[in-house]
Amino acid sequence: MKLRPLIPILIIAAGVLAYHNSFQGPFIFDDLDNILENPTIRHLWPLWKALSPPSASLVGGRPVMNLSLALNHAAGGTRVWGYHAFNLSVHILAALTLYGVLRRTLLRPALRERLGAAADGVALAVALIWEVHPLQTEAVTYISQRCESLMGLFYLLTLYAFIRGTESRKRALLWFTLSIITCFLGMATKEVMVTAPMMVLLYDRTFVSGNFREAWTRHWGLYLALASSWLLLAHSMAGLQSRSVGYGMGVTWWGYALAECPTIVQYLRLAVWPAPLVFDYGKYVLPTSLAPVTPYALILAVVATGVLFALKRLPVIGFVGAWFFMILAPTSSVVPVAGSPVAEHRMYLPLASVVTLAVVAAFTAGRRFFNRQQGLVLESVACACVALLFISLTIQRNWDYNSARTIWQDTVQKAPYNPRAYCNLGIALVHTGKVQEAVSQYEQALRLAPDYIEVHYNLAIALARQGRLQEAMAHWEQALRSKPDYAEAHNNLGVALMRLGRMQEAIDHYQQALRIKPDYAACHDNFGLALLQMGKPQAALAEFEQALQIEPDYSEAHYDLALALEQAGKPREAIRQYEEVLRIKPDNIGTQNNLAWLLATHAPEDGGDAVRGLGLAQHVCELTGNRAAAYLDTLAAAYAATGQFSNAVATAQQAIDLARAAGQPQIVKEIGPRLELYRSGRAYRQSVSASDPPDL
Repeated sequence: MKLRPLIPILIIAAGVLAYHNSFQGPFIFDDLDNILENPTIRHLWPLWKALSPPSASLVGGRPVMNLSLALNHAAGGTRVWGYHAFNLSVHILAALTLYGVLRRTLLRPALRERLGAAADGVALAVALIWEVHPLQTEAVTYISQRCESLMGLFYLLTLYAFIRGTESRKRALLWFTLSIITCFLGMATKEVMVTAPMMVLLYDRTFVSGNFREAWTRHWGLYLALASSWLLLAHSMAGLQSRSVGYGMGVTWWGYALAECPTIVQYLRLAVWPAPLVFDYGKYVLPTSLAPVTPYALILAVVATGVLFALKRLPVIGFVGAWFFMILAPTSSVVPVAGSPVAEHRMYLPLASVVTLAVVAAFTAGRRFFNRQQGLVLESVACACVALLFISLTIQRNWDYNSARTIWQDTVQKAPYNPRAYCNLGIALVHTGKVQEAVSQYEQALRLAPDYIEVHYNLAIALARQGRLQEAMAHWEQALRSKPDYAEAHNNLGVALMRLGRMQEAIDHYQQALRIKPDYAACHDNFGLALLQMGKPQAALAEFEQALQIEPDYSEAHYDLALALEQAGKPREAIRQYEEVLRIKPDNIGTQNNLAWLLATHAPEDGGDAVRGLGLAQHVCELTGNRAAAYLDTLAAAYAATGQFSNAVATAQQAIDLARAAGQPQIVKEIGPRLELYRSGRAYRQSVSASDPPDL
């Protein structure tokens, strides 16, 4: 039985098996900005919006990456499994393409005599091990690092299409055109694609033309077309805001070069044995001396010298080594990434060179010491064992991504020197209700980095949740002293000031936040609430409408707009806004109650619908077990509106009894007059100009 027909099935099955438990992993870290808070992915049309990502985010300058997220959003909103399925599909396609590249390379004249007969097996072994290697989990399971795997797919397709073009006279133009297209797509996906035209040229020199002069003579048009994709990359990068990339920010070229020496050796070590894997290694730290870095620098110097020697004397081995160093070069040598100088996803493509060398070396050794039949059995068993081991480790690593809390707890344990890990663990703990534990994590982060702005900001949120507003405000103010244009800190400080009744100060902070970030929907909403509380419903309406223009499905803004419309004497419009809230969040009990109140207490010409209001009010009271006085008050009004006065009287009295038992005299005072109306056989009709829904 021939192996080749089974190869795609084996590669697909291995990928699915290794990542089957990754589909429920939530959005984490940069996913929040890139997906949940990215307005450009919410609509596919007009297309240019999806191709114009926010400049300050990870997807800034990466329009194809952003478009892929928009496609996901169009297909399934924010249901996380679809994003994981897309990531895995990209990875499996990349593995299939890698197999194609390797198989056809092994059949080239330079390698055919030694490895041509085993091309299928060797290429399959490399593709499988590369695909299921645990070092790939960050590029596959962490949704935002799709940019790495998607770029990797385009990189491999650019090379694969070039290879096919050199093999086919009739379809050479078609394949070369595909190579150019995928090169452009890669440039619009991630900047590391910048090396692809050079790697295609080096491949041509090594495996096709024999030297650079002949490669240029034969394919100069192709190389000019590939190189023109750099213009697209330059255009995409123009005007980007800081992503903690580039010189400055305390980063010098020599300091970064020193810091990357142990990093690259670490990558090589993880390629051989992928443990421990760390989600976030922390920010750039300038080495304090040369002594700790020297051994790593010497190792790299030896390896790099060997690659340069091999490029001249052993060009096949030299190409494999150049693949590793050239793809890593943009982020590990040329352009410093101060925010994340070490990142496992950067090994996505370079790992292929390490795996290829290991597999070919094992194959060569097997054929030297064993006969062909024995060697085939041993090679198959060894490949299967390594693949199964890596699959089990990948599955185990995927469990760490099961929640934001688990991945950050794992990171804190493995990188206890990293204040960002403690900060993000604190955020995850707050989201799960472990506020005091979160405070402890933030305090540990501040011990490591006292001026860490984001920690002050998030610690303030946790303290505010504990009711410690004064302490919270002190930390937001500290964050603003270090970063005056921190719009989110201005917004949250405004919320705290509102709680303390300092409305004008709150408004000042909201206005500052909106000057910094005009499309800040949550701040427009909070500003509207402040204006509403100050008795300015018309001004509040404008802010709520602005928030909804920025974020149409912002349920809180729809709800607050409904309140403002009630105060402005526009019940019909308020009803429509409550219906919008229930479209987005159909199980929101408070909104159902408010809508039922409006329907029951307003005449049909004002949007009232007593029968519908009664049904909603009954549903709310069933859900709450008739234990909430405000909800029973609404039900009583709905009974009266439909002429069921005996039920209205009994229900209103029950609401009063509950309010008295709960120590709520204000609710008793409000319901009393309505109870008298019901006893006299009259429904409660609310004045359009004095709308007053039950106090929840």
